[in-house]
This record gives sequence, C-alpha cells and structure tokens, in this order.
Amino acid sequence: MIIPMANQDYDQAQAYVAFPRPDSTATARKQVFKLAGPSFLEMALVALVNMADMIMVGRLGSKAIAAVGLTNEPVLFAVAAFIALNVGTTAVIARAIGADEGDVANDAMRQSLILVLVMGIIISILGFIFARQVLGFMGAEPDVLPLGISYMKITAAGGVFMVISMSLTAALRGAGDTVSPMKANMVANVVNIIGNYLLIYGKFGFPELGVPGAALASTIARIVAFVLLLWVVTSGASHLQLKGPIRLNKRLLNRIIRVGIPSTIEQVIFRGGQLAYVRIVAGFGTTVIAAHQIGINIMSLSFMPGTAFAVAATTLVGVGLGAGMPDVAEDWAKETRRMGTLVSSCMGLVFILFGKYLALLYTNDSEVISRTATILRILGFVQPAQSMQFILAGGLRGAGDTKWPLFSTAIGVWGFRVIIGYFLAVVMGMELVGAWLGMAVDQLVRSAIIAFRFRSGKWKDTEV
Repeated sequence: MIIPMANQDYDQAQAYVAFPRPDSTATARKQVFKLAGPSFLEMALVALVNMADMIMVGRLGSKAIAAVGLTNEPVLFAVAAFIALNVGTTAVIARAIGADEGDVANDAMRQSLILVLVMGIIISILGFIFARQVLGFMGAEPDVLPLGISYMKITAAGGVFMVISMSLTAALRGAGDTVSPMKANMVANVVNIIGNYLLIYGKFGFPELGVPGAALASTIARIVAFVLLLWVVTSGASHLQLKGPIRLNKRLLNRIIRVGIPSTIEQVIFRGGQLAYVRIVAGFGTTVIAAHQIGINIMSLSFMPGTAFAVAATTLVGVGLGAGMPDVAEDWAKETRRMGTLVSSCMGLVFILFGKYLALLYTNDSEVISRTATILRILGFVQPAQSMQFILAGGLRGAGDTKWPLFSTAIGVWGFRVIIGYFLAVVMGMELVGAWLGMAVDQLVRSAIIAFRFRSGKWKDTEV
C-alpha cells in the first residue's frame, strides 16, 4: 500500500495512491465502501451469530437468558481497556501507513501485542477466580447464579485469545485491511454456531452442556479466530508483518497508550455506566432481565452499520491526516456518515415495524415478547443519531482526538442513561420502558456533542 508522504504534491503522487482523493461523491463512496463493506459483512455475521447464540440459549428458558446476559456485561467491562488500546493502535498504524512508514506500522502492532498478551493473561485469571463475586455484585438471583458462574469461568479461560484477536484486528484495520479480519471472524462464527448446536443440546454424541456449552463453543471460536489472524500477519498475506525482534519500544508504546488513554477512560465510564444501568433493570426480576437482554442482543444488530462505517472513518481520517490532506480526511468522514446513517435508518424501521417478530425468535413467553417489542420501537427511533455518533466518533479517533468521545460518553451515559433512566424506571415506575428511554436520550446527547466537535474542525490539528 503506497501513500504519498505528507510533504508530497498530490498531483505528482496521484498515480500511486491506494486511497485516492475523493474528487467526486462517487469516488469517496467507493473508497468508503471498500473499507466499510468487509467490516459490515463481518459485523453482520457477528451480530447474527450473537443473536443465534442467544436464541439457542433462550430455548433453555428465561433463567439461561438472564445468566448469559448478566455475565456478558462484566466481561465487556473487563475488555474495555483492550478496546481503548486498540483505538491507539489503529490510529498510530493508520498515520504510519499514511506517511509511508511501514516499519513503524509493524512495530506498533508488535508493541500492542506485547501489552495485550500480559494484560489478557491477568484479566483471564481474575475473571476465572472471582466469577461468583462478580455475578453476585451484578444482582444475579439464586436460581441464575450457578449458570452464570459456569458460563463466566469458561469465558474467562479463553479471554486471552479474544483480546489478542481484537488487537490483531485493530492493527489490520489501521493498515486498511478489513478483508482479513472479516474472513477470520466469518470462519470463527460458523464454528461458534456449530459448536452451540452440538454442545448446548448434546447432538451427534456430544455432551448436553446447556449454558456452559454456549460458553465453550464461543471460546473454541475465539481460538480459531486467533489462529487465523496470527497466520495473516506471519505468512506474508498482509501489508503488516509480525517479524523482527520482539522487544519493547517505549517511545512507540507511549504513543499508542497516549492516544488510547482517553478511550480507556471512556470505555471504563461507559461500561461502568452500563453495569449501573443493568443493575437498575435487574431489580425488576428475571422476566424483565430476560426482555432487556433480548433487547440488548438485538441492539447489537443495530450497532452493525454504525460500527462498520466507523471503522472506515477511523482508517480514512488517520490515513488522510498522515498523508497531509486534512480536507480529504474531512470529505471521507462526511461521506462515511451519510452512507452509514442511511443504512441505520432503514434498520430502525425494521425494529419499529417488526420488533414483536424478532422477539418471537428468542422465546414463547408472551410477557417477555411484549416488553421486548416495546423497547425495540424506542431503539428504532434513535438509530440515525446512534449511527452518526458512532461514525463521527470513529473519525475523531482516527485523528487521535479521543478526548471528545470521552466527554460525550461521560455526559451521555452517566448524566442521562443512568440518572434519567433511574428516575424514569424507578422513581416514575416506568420500569424497563423508563430505562430504555434513558438510553435513547443518552444516544441523542452524545450524537449532538460529537457532531459539534467534528464541525469545529479542530480535530485536524491533533498530534499522534
């Protein structure tokens, strides 16, 4: 992948640019789709597999749904630091690629993997040892607790493979390679579905493990993804190569961490708020928790367009700024926002019109179905704002401007999702509907803050 250096004249370098200047809407759209398309397909499959995972577990009853849902929240909280570190990895690698510094990009991937490996081992051990205490804190009821503990211990045991795969994916996306992660995760997700069928229900001679079977299938799938992604960066199949001495480069590692620290704080704030949010819902009983977790599971489908186009925005903005073309970076981000918002708006209509039928995929419990359909209508109306917030925040992160996504998350999640959600759900007695209205207001507020920062243009001057 050849990119003009920051001080090169654009016209002279144009013939060699892998990321052509968007001199027309069609050109920009083509480049956005080139990056977002594979990510969209990958995340669509991930979301559908997560849905299938929960649907299979849902056939075991509301207790199983609650156990898996209450476990997933602290797991996501634990990986928050890795998600944030990956932001720094993607931004630094994208800048290096934009400046035609392949050695720096490779070294940035190595530094990220060293840190992730150490942190991943520690988190996996702690999650396994303290599974009971974590689920007790989450408010798991006695009939849910044993299922949750077994699920969390198995998930924690394979956690290190998950976080290393996340790091490799972030590095490849920073280099503009969204196809390799897509292929690896597609294979892993097929393995996950097959493993679910065999291990949850005990088919073809496999043991009938129920909820622990779902955790084991996910862990096996994560190991498969790890192996495939590791092959990509060691076999010559990618622009990035995991070769050379594995030693610390403090200067480069500090760059990655410096960009990632605001995102680390952002993720801790977000996941902390999400834990508090789930604790509010948990107080209304197992049926409400089941409806909430089904809603959250379907909500992962709504993240798909925003997250996929955010990947494109992060890479394109980083490359554009690294190549010394801030106006090009802005044009790419705007076109990415337009395309992503259109897709998410269509998805919002699906949630509004067909929420009941989506809920029927998970359970036959009429009360759970009714509650789920109601909250999906709320989710549908905020899809355009949610998508715009994801995509423009991705652009800011690609520029290394990670503080404003942090500010928006702190204000939106704690000021509105948790506080307003608690007021509506508990004080006003609206229960699950009140909690989800708080979430909707959070999305609107964060979208407004991120849009304000993007329009200011100050992110173009951020140093990475």
